[in-house]
Amino acid sequence: MPERTIAVVGDDRRQAAAARALAAAGCRVGGPEAVPAADYILLPVPLRMDQALAALLQTAKPGAVLLGGRAPAETFGRAWVDCFAREELAVRNAVPTAEGCIGLLLARRTRTLWGAPVLVTGYGRVGQALAPRLAALGARVTVAARAGAQRALAASQGAEAVPLAELAGAAPGFDAVVNTIPAPVLTRPVLAALRPQSLIVDLASAPGGTDFAAAAALGHTAVLASGLPARCAPDSAGAYLAETVLEVIGEREAVG
Repeated sequence: MPERTIAVVGDDRRQAAAARALAAAGCRVGGPEAVPAADYILLPVPLRMDQALAALLQTAKPGAVLLGGRAPAETFGRAWVDCFAREELAVRNAVPTAEGCIGLLLARRTRTLWGAPVLVTGYGRVGQALAPRLAALGARVTVAARAGAQRALAASQGAEAVPLAELAGAAPGFDAVVNTIPAPVLTRPVLAALRPQSLIVDLASAPGGTDFAAAAALGHTAVLASGLPARCAPDSAGAYLAETVLEVIGEREAVG
Protein backbone atom coordinates (compact mmCIF):
# COMPACT_ATOMS: atom_id res chain seq x y z
CA MET A 1 0.00 0.00 0.00
CA PRO A 2 1.51 3.39 -0.97
CA GLU A 3 2.20 5.87 1.79
CA ARG A 4 -0.82 8.02 2.48
CA THR A 5 -1.23 11.23 4.42
CA ILE A 6 -3.74 11.06 7.27
CA ALA A 7 -4.93 14.10 9.20
CA VAL A 8 -6.17 13.26 12.69
CA VAL A 9 -8.60 15.88 13.99
CA GLY A 10 -9.36 15.94 17.70
CA ASP A 11 -7.15 15.91 20.73
CA ASP A 12 -8.66 13.32 23.04
CA ARG A 13 -6.53 10.41 24.18
CA ARG A 14 -8.07 7.92 21.74
CA GLN A 15 -7.34 10.17 18.75
CA ALA A 16 -3.78 10.71 19.99
CA ALA A 17 -3.25 6.96 20.35
CA ALA A 18 -4.71 6.36 16.88
CA ALA A 19 -2.31 8.93 15.44
CA ARG A 20 0.67 7.22 17.06
CA ALA A 21 -0.41 3.80 15.81
CA LEU A 22 -0.94 5.08 12.27
CA ALA A 23 2.49 6.73 12.28
CA ALA A 24 4.06 3.51 13.57
CA ALA A 25 2.41 1.70 10.64
CA GLY A 26 4.22 3.95 8.20
CA CYS A 27 1.59 6.58 7.41
CA ARG A 28 2.33 10.30 7.22
CA VAL A 29 0.27 11.62 10.09
CA GLY A 30 -0.53 15.18 11.00
CA GLY A 31 -3.09 17.14 12.91
CA PRO A 32 -5.66 19.63 11.62
CA GLU A 33 -2.91 21.54 9.80
CA ALA A 34 -2.48 18.50 7.53
CA VAL A 35 -6.10 18.52 6.30
CA PRO A 36 -5.41 20.38 2.99
CA ALA A 37 -2.88 17.73 1.90
CA ALA A 38 -4.50 14.68 3.49
CA ASP A 39 -5.74 11.67 1.58
CA TYR A 40 -7.74 10.57 4.64
CA ILE A 41 -9.11 12.66 7.50
CA LEU A 42 -9.93 10.96 10.82
CA LEU A 43 -12.61 12.99 12.58
CA PRO A 44 -13.44 13.08 16.30
CA VAL A 45 -15.90 10.59 17.76
CA PRO A 46 -18.52 11.52 18.75
CA LEU A 47 -18.64 14.12 15.99
CA ARG A 48 -19.71 17.66 16.86
CA MET A 49 -19.98 19.52 13.59
CA ASP A 50 -19.46 23.20 14.39
CA GLN A 51 -18.45 26.16 12.28
CA ALA A 52 -14.74 25.68 12.93
CA LEU A 53 -14.79 22.04 11.83
CA ALA A 54 -16.94 22.81 8.81
CA ALA A 55 -14.49 25.53 7.76
CA LEU A 56 -11.55 23.16 8.26
CA LEU A 57 -13.14 20.51 6.05
CA GLN A 58 -13.67 23.10 3.33
CA THR A 59 -9.87 23.15 2.95
CA ALA A 60 -9.69 19.40 2.20
CA LYS A 61 -8.59 18.50 -1.30
CA PRO A 62 -10.99 16.83 -3.76
CA GLY A 63 -11.06 13.09 -3.24
CA ALA A 64 -10.06 13.18 0.41
CA VAL A 65 -11.93 10.52 2.39
CA LEU A 66 -13.45 11.30 5.78
CA LEU A 67 -13.29 8.64 8.50
CA GLY A 68 -15.01 8.57 11.84
CA GLY A 69 -18.19 7.29 13.34
CA ARG A 70 -21.80 7.87 14.28
CA ALA A 71 -22.60 10.57 11.75
CA PRO A 72 -24.79 10.40 8.64
CA ALA A 73 -22.95 10.52 5.32
CA GLU A 74 -25.01 13.47 4.11
CA THR A 75 -23.37 15.58 6.83
CA PHE A 76 -20.28 15.97 4.68
CA GLY A 77 -21.10 15.92 0.99
CA ARG A 78 -17.98 13.87 0.24
CA ALA A 79 -16.64 10.32 0.65
CA TRP A 80 -17.33 9.10 4.20
CA VAL A 81 -16.55 5.85 6.03
CA ASP A 82 -18.22 5.10 9.37
CA CYS A 83 -15.50 3.06 11.07
CA PHE A 84 -17.75 2.40 14.05
CA ALA A 85 -20.29 0.64 11.85
CA ARG A 86 -17.66 -1.95 10.92
CA GLU A 87 -17.86 -5.34 12.57
CA GLU A 88 -14.15 -5.68 13.31
CA LEU A 89 -14.05 -2.46 15.34
CA ALA A 90 -17.22 -3.38 17.20
CA VAL A 91 -15.69 -6.74 18.16
CA ARG A 92 -12.43 -5.15 19.26
CA ASN A 93 -14.19 -2.49 21.32
CA ALA A 94 -16.28 -5.10 23.11
CA VAL A 95 -13.26 -6.07 25.22
CA PRO A 96 -12.51 -2.64 26.78
CA THR A 97 -16.27 -2.14 27.14
CA ALA A 98 -16.53 -5.34 29.16
CA GLU A 99 -13.48 -4.48 31.27
CA GLY A 100 -14.73 -0.95 31.89
CA CYS A 101 -18.12 -2.29 32.93
CA ILE A 102 -16.53 -4.64 35.43
CA GLY A 103 -14.57 -1.69 36.82
CA LEU A 104 -17.81 0.23 37.31
CA LEU A 105 -19.48 -2.71 39.01
CA LEU A 106 -16.56 -3.13 41.39
CA ALA A 107 -16.39 0.60 42.14
CA ARG A 108 -20.13 1.08 42.71
CA ARG A 109 -20.93 -2.11 44.62
CA THR A 110 -20.30 -2.73 48.31
CA ARG A 111 -20.02 -6.48 47.83
CA THR A 112 -17.78 -8.69 45.76
CA LEU A 113 -18.79 -10.03 42.39
CA TRP A 114 -17.79 -13.46 43.64
CA GLY A 115 -21.03 -15.35 44.20
CA ALA A 116 -23.16 -12.39 43.15
CA PRO A 117 -26.09 -12.89 40.77
CA VAL A 118 -25.65 -10.57 37.78
CA LEU A 119 -28.21 -10.14 35.01
CA VAL A 120 -26.96 -9.26 31.51
CA THR A 121 -29.60 -8.15 29.02
CA GLY A 122 -28.62 -8.85 25.43
CA TYR A 123 -26.00 -11.23 24.11
CA GLY A 124 -24.42 -9.53 21.15
CA ARG A 125 -20.75 -8.64 20.92
CA VAL A 126 -20.59 -6.82 24.26
CA GLY A 127 -22.67 -9.35 26.16
CA GLN A 128 -20.53 -12.18 24.80
CA ALA A 129 -17.36 -10.38 25.94
CA LEU A 130 -18.78 -9.46 29.34
CA ALA A 131 -20.54 -12.59 30.60
CA PRO A 132 -17.51 -14.93 30.56
CA ARG A 133 -15.38 -12.28 32.28
CA LEU A 134 -17.96 -11.83 35.01
CA ALA A 135 -18.14 -15.59 35.43
CA ALA A 136 -14.35 -15.78 35.68
CA LEU A 137 -14.63 -13.46 38.70
CA GLY A 138 -17.11 -15.84 40.31
CA ALA A 139 -20.35 -14.04 39.45
CA ARG A 140 -23.45 -16.12 38.78
CA VAL A 141 -24.44 -14.76 35.39
CA THR A 142 -27.89 -14.91 33.82
CA VAL A 143 -28.39 -13.69 30.26
CA ALA A 144 -31.75 -12.40 29.04
CA ALA A 145 -31.87 -12.46 25.24
CA ARG A 146 -34.58 -12.40 22.62
CA ALA A 147 -33.00 -14.81 20.13
CA GLY A 148 -32.97 -18.50 20.96
CA ALA A 149 -29.55 -18.87 19.34
CA GLN A 150 -28.11 -16.24 21.68
CA ARG A 151 -29.62 -17.96 24.72
CA ALA A 152 -28.19 -21.28 23.54
CA LEU A 153 -24.76 -19.69 23.11
CA ALA A 154 -24.92 -18.14 26.59
CA ALA A 155 -25.91 -21.49 28.09
CA SER A 156 -23.11 -23.26 26.22
CA GLN A 157 -20.68 -20.82 27.81
CA GLY A 158 -21.88 -21.55 31.32
CA ALA A 159 -24.47 -18.83 31.94
CA GLU A 160 -28.11 -19.24 32.82
CA ALA A 161 -30.37 -17.96 30.03
CA VAL A 162 -33.94 -16.66 29.98
CA PRO A 163 -36.08 -15.19 27.20
CA LEU A 164 -36.13 -11.40 27.15
CA ALA A 165 -39.93 -11.56 27.32
CA GLU A 166 -39.59 -13.10 30.81
CA LEU A 167 -37.33 -10.31 32.11
CA ALA A 168 -39.78 -9.00 34.70
CA GLY A 169 -40.21 -12.49 36.11
CA ALA A 170 -36.46 -13.00 36.41
CA ALA A 171 -35.71 -9.56 37.86
CA PRO A 172 -36.43 -10.28 41.57
CA GLY A 173 -33.32 -12.44 41.74
CA PHE A 174 -30.91 -9.58 41.00
CA ASP A 175 -29.48 -6.37 42.39
CA ALA A 176 -26.90 -5.94 39.61
CA VAL A 177 -27.97 -5.56 35.98
CA VAL A 178 -25.98 -4.74 32.85
CA ASN A 179 -27.92 -3.71 29.77
CA THR A 180 -26.41 -3.97 26.29
CA ILE A 181 -29.60 -3.53 24.24
CA PRO A 182 -30.16 -0.11 22.59
CA ALA A 183 -33.93 -0.24 23.11
CA PRO A 184 -36.25 0.30 26.10
CA VAL A 185 -35.92 -3.01 27.96
CA LEU A 186 -35.39 -1.97 31.59
CA THR A 187 -38.83 -0.44 31.93
CA ARG A 188 -40.51 0.63 35.16
CA PRO A 189 -42.21 -2.78 35.72
CA VAL A 190 -38.87 -4.56 35.31
CA LEU A 191 -37.08 -2.07 37.54
CA ALA A 192 -39.79 -2.34 40.18
CA ALA A 193 -39.23 -6.10 40.32
CA LEU A 194 -35.49 -5.82 41.04
CA ARG A 195 -34.11 -6.10 44.54
CA PRO A 196 -34.04 -2.82 46.51
CA GLN A 197 -31.20 -0.40 45.74
CA SER A 198 -30.03 -2.28 42.68
CA LEU A 199 -27.17 -1.13 40.48
CA ILE A 200 -27.85 -0.87 36.74
CA VAL A 201 -25.03 -0.24 34.27
CA ASP A 202 -26.36 0.62 30.83
CA LEU A 203 -23.78 0.07 28.08
CA ALA A 204 -26.09 0.78 25.15
CA SER A 205 -25.64 3.87 23.03
CA ALA A 206 -27.41 6.96 24.38
CA PRO A 207 -30.14 7.23 25.48
CA GLY A 208 -29.66 3.61 26.58
CA GLY A 209 -32.30 1.01 27.31
CA THR A 210 -33.15 2.01 30.89
CA ASP A 211 -35.93 4.20 32.24
CA PHE A 212 -33.52 6.30 34.30
CA ALA A 213 -36.22 8.44 35.88
CA ALA A 214 -38.07 5.36 37.08
CA ALA A 215 -34.84 3.82 38.36
CA ALA A 216 -34.10 6.90 40.47
CA ALA A 217 -37.67 7.06 41.76
CA LEU A 218 -37.45 3.42 42.82
CA GLY A 219 -34.19 3.97 44.71
CA HIS A 220 -31.88 2.24 42.26
CA THR A 221 -28.57 3.54 40.95
CA ALA A 222 -28.52 3.58 37.14
CA VAL A 223 -25.43 4.61 35.18
CA LEU A 224 -25.36 5.31 31.45
CA ALA A 225 -21.90 4.07 30.51
CA SER A 226 -21.78 4.24 26.72
CA GLY A 227 -18.42 5.00 25.10
CA LEU A 228 -16.35 3.10 27.66
CA PRO A 229 -13.41 2.15 25.38
CA ALA A 230 -12.28 5.77 24.94
CA ARG A 231 -12.83 6.51 28.62
CA CYS A 232 -11.38 3.39 30.23
CA ALA A 233 -8.73 2.23 27.75
CA PRO A 234 -7.99 5.11 25.35
CA ASP A 235 -4.65 3.72 24.17
CA SER A 236 -6.22 0.38 23.26
CA ALA A 237 -9.25 2.10 21.74
CA GLY A 238 -6.98 4.28 19.62
CA ALA A 239 -4.96 1.30 18.46
CA TYR A 240 -8.15 -0.54 17.50
CA LEU A 241 -9.38 2.51 15.59
CA ALA A 242 -6.06 2.76 13.75
CA GLU A 243 -6.23 -0.91 12.78
CA THR A 244 -9.68 -0.33 11.33
CA VAL A 245 -8.53 2.78 9.46
CA LEU A 246 -5.68 0.79 7.91
CA GLU A 247 -8.11 -1.94 6.88
CA VAL A 248 -10.39 0.66 5.26
CA ILE A 249 -7.46 2.19 3.39
CA GLY A 250 -6.28 -1.22 2.25
CA GLU A 251 -9.72 -2.10 0.91
CA ARG A 252 -10.07 1.20 -0.93
CA GLU A 253 -6.59 0.95 -2.41
CA ALA A 254 -7.25 -2.62 -3.56
CA VAL A 255 -10.28 -1.61 -5.60
CA GLY A 256 -9.09 1.85 -6.56
